[in-house]
Amino acid sequence: MERVPDGWLDANRDNWDARAKLHLSTPEYDLGPLKDGTASLSDIEHAELPDFRGKRVLHLQCHYGRDTLVFAQNGAAEVVGVDFSPKAIAQARGIAEELGYGDRAKFIECNVYDTLDHIEGQFDLVFTSWGTINWLPDLGPWGQVVAGALKPGGQFYIADGHPAAFILDDLKPEADGRPGWFMPYFNDEVFREEQGQDYAGDNARLPGTDYCWNHPISETLGALWDAGLVVDRMREHDRIVWQMFNMLERGEDGMWRWPDKRWFPLSWSALAHKPGG
Repeated sequence: MERVPDGWLDANRDNWDARAKLHLSTPEYDLGPLKDGTASLSDIEHAELPDFRGKRVLHLQCHYGRDTLVFAQNGAAEVVGVDFSPKAIAQARGIAEELGYGDRAKFIECNVYDTLDHIEGQFDLVFTSWGTINWLPDLGPWGQVVAGALKPGGQFYIADGHPAAFILDDLKPEADGRPGWFMPYFNDEVFREEQGQDYAGDNARLPGTDYCWNHPISETLGALWDAGLVVDRMREHDRIVWQMFNMLERGEDGMWRWPDKRWFPLSWSALAHKPGG
C-alpha cells in the first residue's frame, strides 16, 4: 500500500467539514463553559502548559477553535488558530465574534504545512493537542512549521493520543474485553477508513474515506529536534480526553481511564523550546 495516496488531503478535509457540523451538537464539544467563562483545557494541559498570559499563542489544527478561545479567555494577548476545514474555521470565527474575542482571536484556513505563508510574525507559544498529527503523513515539514512560527525562546507544547494505544482496537477484542492488537507500532503505511464512525457523534457515520498515519513518539520528537528545537520534557499518561476504547471509564475530571490496572499508556505530552531569546 502506498504511504501517501493521491487525494488524501481533499478526502480528509471533506471528512473534517462533516465533523465540524456534527461536533457543535455533541456533549463532548459543549460550548456552555466557554460562553459562561469557565472553559478549561484538560487537567494534563492545565498542569503542564507554560504561563501564556499576555503572550501570542498559535494553535495548529484548531478545529472550530474551542481550545483556541480558552487561551484568549484565560489571558493570552493574541491567539491564532489554523485549520484546513473551511466549515470549522467559519464556525470558529463566528464563535469568537459572538463571545467578544474578535479583536484578539484570528482564525486562518490553510493546510497546516502552509502555516508560515499565512501568519504574521512569530509566537511565544505554539500549541497542538488531541488527534492532530495522526492526520499528517510527514512530520518533517510539520516540525519546520513549529520552529519557524516560534520566537527565539518560544515554547511548543503537544498532548495527544499515545501511538502505542493506536495499535489496539475494539474490533479485535481480547477474551477479557480489552482491545486487541490491530496494527504494528512501527508501521509506515497509511490507515484508510471508509465510512468511519465519529468519536464524538453518537454512532454517526462519516461520509467518504479518511487517511491517517501512526507516528511513534521518537518520530515526533525527532522532527522537533531536526527543526532545531530542544525537547525539555516528555511524559506518558494513563488517561485521555476521549473514549478511545469501549471499556474505558470516565473520571470526575472528565478524562477516560482503564477500569482497573494502569496497564497501557493512553496519551503523551511534550514541551520544547526554540533556542535563543
